[in-house]
Amino acid sequence: MINRQRRLGHFENHTRLTNEDDFPDSIGFAWSYVQLTDHTGNHIDAPYHFGPVCEGKPAKTIDQVPLSWCAGPGVRLDFRQCMGRDITLDEIRRELDRIEIEMKPGMIPLLWTGADANIDDETKYWPCQAGLSLEGQSYFLDCGVRLIAIDAYAMDVSYNTMQEEFQKDTPMFYPAHFSGREREHLHLEKLTNLGSLPRPHGFYFTAYPMKIRGGSAGWVRPVAMVPRSHFPNGQTS
Repeated sequence: MINRQRRLGHFENHTRLTNEDDFPDSIGFAWSYVQLTDHTGNHIDAPYHFGPVCEGKPAKTIDQVPLSWCAGPGVRLDFRQCMGRDITLDEIRRELDRIEIEMKPGMIPLLWTGADANIDDETKYWPCQAGLSLEGQSYFLDCGVRLIAIDAYAMDVSYNTMQEEFQKDTPMFYPAHFSGREREHLHLEKLTNLGSLPRPHGFYFTAYPMKIRGGSAGWVRPVAMVPRSHFPNGQTS
């Protein structure tokens, strides 16, 4: 919820308070009140989001996450063909072979599922997203990845997989999240515009989270720093 106002301030002296006539055109400063969760919009899930304990130690809240985990060489992986199902380990390996790159520690995989095309339609946005299989997630973590990003509602298995789990006697919901209790890492969710990147790698990616004390997540403004040479004729627009 956002409540926008214009305020005149609270300056005062011994003789009077401020009033609207003290400001040009009798218009004060813009002022917004914002009420939202720490998982709204682009945000990074801290280990604490997955559970209070990670790898046998108190899980890091978002203000305890090292900023070095939130920046590094970006690698966009095209999984738009996986819409509505989980991305397998074999598909990750094939995509890495296709774009001719090897995942290394500190790299940030950006999972391009195409779900952001439906971000304004709640009936499609969540059900259509491709999810990441547990095998795929483990592969990234084995490569030394700290942050996994996706252009979808959640960095987890697909909606359809969770619907199938719901029919079981002992369903396993959000397994990619709860695996964060065993292996420390971060999720970045709700990215958009990954298709605007001119190349799948060779750029630097940053997503520094807002430092919310004790927060389970933090809002970010993701930025890809792309060399001018990646664009036709050196143009960026």
